[in-house]
Amino acid sequence: MKWSWKLGEIAGIGIYVHATFLILLGWVAVSYYLAGQSIAMMINGVVFLLALFGIVVLHELGHALTARRFGIPTRDITLLPIGGVARLERMPDDPKQELWVALAGPAVNVVLAAVLFIVLRLTSGVAPLSQFNVVGGEFLSKLMWVNVSLALFNK
Repeated sequence: MKWSWKLGEIAGIGIYVHATFLILLGWVAVSYYLAGQSIAMMINGVVFLLALFGIVVLHELGHALTARRFGIPTRDITLLPIGGVARLERMPDDPKQELWVALAGPAVNVVLAAVLFIVLRLTSGVAPLSQFNVVGGEFLSKLMWVNVSLALFNK
């Protein structure tokens, strides 16, 4: 994809970030700084965004590695401000395989949400969804709710 830079490879699949991602990164940094009036708050926002996109990479790897299991290679994974895209060489011919590929990404998010839920239950507790706040709030709790959202509303 044009205007993308390679970050590295995971399992032989190139991971790229699109130039427009830098705009999102800058917007989050400024938004968090203005909300908290501190560099620490800004760094917290940027770290959360990077963690979020780490989760997106894992989600897309779920799709890609499941497709590989059915003999379908993945060209690359590109991170965009709106999320990630795993570019498969082709879609599976068998509808059951296509279903498995589609469900693999959200399945990764279910596992991540469950692990974060257990960690939170063993440590500080899980903040209810009613207390969810994009700016501020507990880091791991926000990541857990992001995974729940990706599992429910993404393919």
